[in-house]
Amino acid sequence: MYRNRHHFIATLLTLSVVGLLWTSPTHAQFADPARSAKLEAAFPEVDRLVREFLEREHVPGAAWGIVVDGKVAHIGTGGFRNLANQQPVAGDTVFRIASMTKSFTAMAILQLRDAGKLSLDDPAEKYVPELRKLHYPTTDSPRLTLRHLLTHSGGFPEDNPWGDQQLARSEEELTAFLREGIPFSNPPGTAYEYSNYGFAILGRVVARVSGMPYTQYVEQKILRPMHMESTTLEPSAVPTARLAHGYRWEDDQWKEEPQLANGAFGAMGGMLTSIDDLTKYVGVFLAAWPPRDELEVAPLRRSSLREMQQAWRPNTTTVTRDANGNALLNVASYGYGLRISQTCHFRHVVGHTGGLPGFGSQMRWLPEYGVGLIGFGSRTYTPWGKVFDTAFDALRATGALQPRAVQPSPAFTTAQADVNALIAQWDDVIAERIAAMNLYLDSAKERRRQSLDALHQEVGTCQFRSGSTRLENALRGVWLLDCERGTLQASITLAPTLPPKLQFLEVKRVPPEGEPAPQTCQ
Repeated sequence: MYRNRHHFIATLLTLSVVGLLWTSPTHAQFADPARSAKLEAAFPEVDRLVREFLEREHVPGAAWGIVVDGKVAHIGTGGFRNLANQQPVAGDTVFRIASMTKSFTAMAILQLRDAGKLSLDDPAEKYVPELRKLHYPTTDSPRLTLRHLLTHSGGFPEDNPWGDQQLARSEEELTAFLREGIPFSNPPGTAYEYSNYGFAILGRVVARVSGMPYTQYVEQKILRPMHMESTTLEPSAVPTARLAHGYRWEDDQWKEEPQLANGAFGAMGGMLTSIDDLTKYVGVFLAAWPPRDELEVAPLRRSSLREMQQAWRPNTTTVTRDANGNALLNVASYGYGLRISQTCHFRHVVGHTGGLPGFGSQMRWLPEYGVGLIGFGSRTYTPWGKVFDTAFDALRATGALQPRAVQPSPAFTTAQADVNALIAQWDDVIAERIAAMNLYLDSAKERRRQSLDALHQEVGTCQFRSGSTRLENALRGVWLLDCERGTLQASITLAPTLPPKLQFLEVKRVPPEGEPAPQTCQ
């Protein structure tokens, strides 16, 4: 078939180019050119909501930020970083962010994975030999892997109260803990249970594989490339004039909590940072979307950043009610060092909380919407959750908090035009050209022709409604046609062939506009 090797290569290249021409979509885009200005109009309302929250929750000092399209759009501050001398919080004030550190640890693990130095499915004992003597809960338990630890599915017991007080442990103390063994609450890989201990072990993996201390690795490979000059794992490295003091609210007064030193458990919660710096960090995760052809500039590949933001271990599903009595759904999962959830309003929410004696923080963002929120508070376990909910409601009320619009592939656009032509008048040539091999096996061609003829008799001449196309992805979507006596909806899905042809086609009459649509969430 091929005359020679060069002919074979040339044929492959031609087929590849043809495939790209048929299938390559333009990456998803925001449709509203006034989007940024509309979102900005809600920033004063977000500030008002946060300030009311700080007063209500007795938070002595706080900083918060809004990130839009990978860049800081707004920063707010309130209260004092040090109550003793009444020094106000500023944008560069440094707070402890506790468990938000876990995503930095996960990023380090994925950097090493991408460099070919480890696999997520490697047994953890390969890098931490003390784990070889673990006594597993059942004889059929799998060996503990790095992926188990990244997703809180290692089977270790939840350890938040205990873990908070372990930050300053030395490497020698961690080694002694490991040698003593770890009890299991579940067999590895069977359930979600939050484990600070597991992320401390991942910090040791980073050190063993990279050949440098965890703190040094994170500084050199993550913080410096992102120009996060105010971020550190060493509290003593923060200038006194910029360090936020932490407090607990007790007996109707604030009581200062001592700063916990950094140690072997730092990988689970030791990071300190400013709102200026963390907006850069959240911006990197948001900038990983949408997938596209573009130079890589982050310290981790965009594909790996998106991998961190996927749901890898289910957690819990809850249904609550808002102030108006509407049902609210929240489906919670864990990615790699990040919490992943789905709500009635947003199908992909990413973030993490952080809590230690004296501090409470949260970062939360919407990858499909390009918008994120960050909050730091200097009160033990400052509860940002509900005020973030209302802040996103304020942004949504502007009408500009809309997801990126999926763009069609050339193959979809061509198929759409062909289907519209068939609806207008059946043509056997078009009908044969557009069909994948299954289309007329699923429903005979003659039956499809008769169905379209019947619809045509019922509704009359139809015209494509501009702007009505709704895409699920580059190869699947629906659109409307306005007819003399009603409205039609066409739905198509293209097959996994080159060129892509129709594997699914449905054309049906739809109810008049204004008829209530079925509710899926509340």
